[in-house]
Amino acid sequence: MMKSVLPSLQKVGGALMLPIAVLPIAGLLLRLGQPDLLDSGWMAAAGLAIFSNLGLLFAIGVAVGLARENHGAAGLASVVAYLVASKGAEVLIAVPPAALADMTGRARDLASAAYKAQELAKLSVPLGILSGLIASALYNRFYNISLPSYLSFFGGRRFVPIVSGFAGLIMAFAFGTQWQHLEQGMDALSHWVLNAGAFGLFAYGVLNRVLIVTGLHHIINNIAWFLLGDYHGVTGDLKRFFAGDPTAGAFMSGFFPVMMFGLPGACLAMYHTALPARRRAVAGLLGSIALTSLLTGVTEPIEFTFIFLAPALYAVHAVLTGIAFIVMNALHVRLGFGFSAGLFDYVLNFNRATRPLWLVPVGIGYFALYYTLFRFVIVRFNLKTPGRDPAQGEMPASASAPGTPAADRARQWLAALGGAANLQAVNACTTRLRLTVASQSAVDASALTRLGSLGLVRPSANALQVVVGTVADQLAGEIRDAQRAVSGGAVGSLALTIGNSLPDRVALLAALGGRGNVLTVQAAAGRVRIGVADAAQVDRGALLGLGLRGVAIMPGDACVHLLTGTAASASVADSLANPA
Repeated sequence: MMKSVLPSLQKVGGALMLPIAVLPIAGLLLRLGQPDLLDSGWMAAAGLAIFSNLGLLFAIGVAVGLARENHGAAGLASVVAYLVASKGAEVLIAVPPAALADMTGRARDLASAAYKAQELAKLSVPLGILSGLIASALYNRFYNISLPSYLSFFGGRRFVPIVSGFAGLIMAFAFGTQWQHLEQGMDALSHWVLNAGAFGLFAYGVLNRVLIVTGLHHIINNIAWFLLGDYHGVTGDLKRFFAGDPTAGAFMSGFFPVMMFGLPGACLAMYHTALPARRRAVAGLLGSIALTSLLTGVTEPIEFTFIFLAPALYAVHAVLTGIAFIVMNALHVRLGFGFSAGLFDYVLNFNRATRPLWLVPVGIGYFALYYTLFRFVIVRFNLKTPGRDPAQGEMPASASAPGTPAADRARQWLAALGGAANLQAVNACTTRLRLTVASQSAVDASALTRLGSLGLVRPSANALQVVVGTVADQLAGEIRDAQRAVSGGAVGSLALTIGNSLPDRVALLAALGGRGNVLTVQAAAGRVRIGVADAAQVDRGALLGLGLRGVAIMPGDACVHLLTGTAASASVADSLANPA
């Protein structure tokens, strides 16, 4: 049960990042428009418009993120579902008599409309997410539906917005007639979390870091940042902060000491504990990811350098994050961000924050704490953090290394991921590629590390996440382009042939180490499994040069997997098995 639910939740978590990605521009415009900066009313209104329509943005982002091929038709369908649901619910919401007391005529109508709009605003983000989930599910189910000839115009993708509109009617009735119960549930959740005080903040901080591994931290972030609390009809810690709520920011402040100071201190500790001969090699990697964390608050590239090497140390990191929330709350510090807890957001929102200067002494203490703790643990337990393995080759190159053409880089990544046929879906979130693969064994982890991967996460048999840093989305697009070029447009299909013909048998045997090195040959779905006498004699580069979709070599099992596509696997196997 959990194995089937977890990948679905991870997809939702990744899809939530698309609408969240627009928050930096919203926060920037809203902040720059304030009287203490540019004093520009139209600019502030432009930023406020994004915050006021987050429900619609979440509907589109979630739908496109979860739909097949990320097709825009799913986004259109989500807009239809959201508008039908929100406007229908607005009519159905009953206004309590107390809200209209002593009002008549036009004033009564305006008060009624304002009350309904305020109540719907509290539920806009949940309604948007639900609209996106429904629209994407309907798109994936009906995108290729066939209708009778007299209705054929409305078949295929055009059918999806129509059926989404009917789904919106159901949501309109549910939200419009049961909104009181929904609001009571949100209020109960808010009061429970906010009244938990230090414990609630500590639990949030710890869970946020622990769930990084699975990618589910985006889900609890959405609850804290967009649902908790209520300030003049505005809900969520992040939205209330930008709306001027002096109590908002509790679920953001604790990240600043860790992201701006603590993890850069950990990078310095890893640099100082690297072997002297290799410090120059690791300086670029550790320096760049430390600067990224300091400036932007993106920390996953750092965390994945030790998350699997030293799980206990990562557990301490999670606990220290929770403690940072307690400390900042005890000092009554309220900081906020539009993107993450980095220097850019700290400076931009300094005048809006409460007691922001306290971050400096707390941050210095966290820098010293992380540096001391990491240096001691790395040396004491001889952890192989970057630069501590004398047998290790060159440090990972940046995923966007300058000087390498995008097409060449993408082909290298595609080959390391097992080839075009091995990739069934290629998506990305802030710092990681989110992939669906036909076979995990076809993925070359060492090659990915050389290309710039900072860590791999395998949530399920077919799900793969590759941590690459903030270039993830750009890299995913390049890989999709390379996949289409190799596949002739048939991306993700295992029913591919090898170019226009089978690879030359003599060249194939030579790349496998010769006829004497081939012991067994077996055709399977989309691949050929070859048992070899010595895996070291197999030339992976030569095999890929023959046009194969992918090659995986398992030295321990003395086995080679050739990804050929379903249509070609039997022919390739027969070619290798027959001596003629």
